[in-house]
Amino acid sequence: MDILFILNTLIVAGILVSAVCAVAFENTLSSVIALGVTGGFMALEFIMLQAPDVAIAEAAVGAVLSTALFVIAVRKTTKKGDEEK
Repeated sequence: MDILFILNTLIVAGILVSAVCAVAFENTLSSVIALGVTGGFMALEFIMLQAPDVAIAEAAVGAVLSTALFVIAVRKTTKKGDEEK
């Protein structure tokens, strides 16, 4: 098998696993982190598809900026006792 096919399959599997984890986690912060990982895998997939401009935009917005905004929002809206659950 071609090494690029194997790498592409692993990246798609990573996208699927991290997306399912983002939905399945009960802890909101864990879901946000898994969503950021999904964005990172999507950026890798765009690199594999030879679309570096889209990959840079996905990495900047999908993986970094939205994850940071969600983490800040979760931290601001949770109570001190809710974090221990």
